[in-house]
Amino acid sequence: MLSVVTFLPLLVCVALMLLPGRFLERAYLWVWITTAAVELALITALWAGFDSQGGMQYEQRVRWIPGAGVSYHVGIDGLSLPLVALTCVLFLAVAVYSLRESSRVRPYVCLFLFLQTASLGLFIALDLILFFVFFDLSIVGMFFVIAGWGHGERARAAALKFFLYTFIGSLALLLGFIGLYLAADPHTFDIVDLTRTNPLAGHGVYASLVLLAIGVGMAVKTPAVPFHTWLPPAHTEAPAAGSAILAAVLLKMGTYGFVRIAMPLLPGSWRHYALAIVIVGVVSVVYGALVALAQTDFKRMIAYTSVNHMGYIILAVGAAGALAGTDAQARSLAVTGAVTQMVSHGLITGALFLLAGVLYDRGQTYEIDAYSGLAAHAPRFAAVTGIAAFASLGIPGFSGFIAEFQIFTGSLASQAIATAIAVTGILITAALFLRALRAMLLGAPRLPPSVHTTGFGDLKGREAVSSIALLALALVIGIAPRWLLDVIEPASRTVTDLVAR
Repeated sequence: MLSVVTFLPLLVCVALMLLPGRFLERAYLWVWITTAAVELALITALWAGFDSQGGMQYEQRVRWIPGAGVSYHVGIDGLSLPLVALTCVLFLAVAVYSLRESSRVRPYVCLFLFLQTASLGLFIALDLILFFVFFDLSIVGMFFVIAGWGHGERARAAALKFFLYTFIGSLALLLGFIGLYLAADPHTFDIVDLTRTNPLAGHGVYASLVLLAIGVGMAVKTPAVPFHTWLPPAHTEAPAAGSAILAAVLLKMGTYGFVRIAMPLLPGSWRHYALAIVIVGVVSVVYGALVALAQTDFKRMIAYTSVNHMGYIILAVGAAGALAGTDAQARSLAVTGAVTQMVSHGLITGALFLLAGVLYDRGQTYEIDAYSGLAAHAPRFAAVTGIAAFASLGIPGFSGFIAEFQIFTGSLASQAIATAIAVTGILITAALFLRALRAMLLGAPRLPPSVHTTGFGDLKGREAVSSIALLALALVIGIAPRWLLDVIEPASRTVTDLVAR
């Protein structure tokens, strides 16, 4: 079943590529929506049969390159299942949002189907080389989305920057994986086996270099300061659907890599460098929020808030290493908060990027000062954008509050000063969103010259359904999070126990 969920989008992609050219372009979009809906139904069935106390489940292992210790080994636990479900939800949302897409529809749909398989494959991979393959495939797919459907000539430059940064990061990742392979006896890339044997225990400098290589690769993808500079241009120039997938799904590959690979496979080094990791997280939180506050471009502002929100995750996983051997409950709470933040950020920021796409579709600019009084022109757009902004700054009732509360509570025990500094990121985030909402939604009505004659149309059905559905799920998690936390918490305890050993 897990392999079916992963490779069904790719099979549909191949089938669409083989269809004759006269096939109706709008039908491609409906095929994509149907595939995404089937994917979500399948993962819902997997969730219903998942035992949160049962460890790794739905495992499948097939010999792939036996001479090199590489296998097709997949499975899900409480760390990966929420991200697999998030991936299916987001791809369905962007498929619905893209229903009006008219530019080269077949390659557009096929690229997103390809990206869905790459994303799902990475989250279920239990072999380092399999993880690396899907990691690189996601880079290729998003490169073509940004370059092919971005905004003008600058999109190609942004796509190239995105590709070079993340590909170089993936090479560092591969070096770290090879370092783990060489230290294992017998040699293997299997994550489960490496977790059990802990081959780099007591290896000092060698283990530190391996952690550095893996950490750099994951930090570029996250992105953490100072490896974040590819993110704002990539988001600004990408189409709305591409930005939503990049922020909601692809960025989580880096943070997921920390909790799936770096922490359990290199527990001693993770403890040793926990303070440095915490510092990177705090710098990302404060820097991302301050730079977002200075932006005049709405989409670029949202992009920098992603640096801020990913910083909270890095703070949490770093604090979980610093807490090793002292407070098991706090360690587990910090990691649970980190995984919850991955899900929350995906839902809320995905919705924000789709709404930014609506803004550009109407006015052909993301400049905040180009708009004023949109609440009078488009009340539905104003209401949904306001809700998404408040959800992003962590207001109680939404998933962001649940995630950040756990992160701060879990981190405070050993990293009180760092946590106190990180909390200021919430205040800055509130300021930047309130400033943007006041400028765009309130005041005397004013529109860019491009929409003076046509007016600013309110949310259409596909736009409303896609963005409101994501925010509704964030609201459900914020009000009744137990169903999600019950899945995440046992796996979080397992990871933190491994770090403490």
